[in-house]
Amino acid sequence: MIPEALYRQIVDALPVLCVDVALRNARGEYLLVKRANEPLKGAWWVIGGRVHKGETLVEAAVRKVKEEMGLDVPPDRLVCLGYYEDFFEQNPLGVASGLHTLGVVFEAEIDGDCRARVDCQSDGWKFFDRLPDRLVIKPIAGGGRPGSPNPREG
Repeated sequence: MIPEALYRQIVDALPVLCVDVALRNARGEYLLVKRANEPLKGAWWVIGGRVHKGETLVEAAVRKVKEEMGLDVPPDRLVCLGYYEDFFEQNPLGVASGLHTLGVVFEAEIDGDCRARVDCQSDGWKFFDRLPDRLVIKPIAGGGRPGSPNPREG
């Protein structure tokens, strides 16, 4: 665990590498969580968070889904859709320069009867027909499924 004072310095100086996971049910709906913390407090968003040193992107995605929703997603079900980059003035650390995140976005289909439970970072979850408008996924050259569109554009 990074001490908070050091993490503040890191956030003030560098972008934070994250993973975001768009979980879909068999009907194509996306499982979103209502964020309890900044940034985007109160907004419906995908599961995700920062990548730990020594952890692969896929390992981070599997970990975040387990931590935040109590669900097990096999690594081979994760498909990389691209990346999402954002800048937030509001952030959980109160860093005046804001928070710059760079997230690699994965998608995975979850099995029928979803028995998800949220952790303390969220105030609930539900399924939506589409991803949040703010989540603009940009392709990574050579990544993802050949010919797969951005799910928000479909």
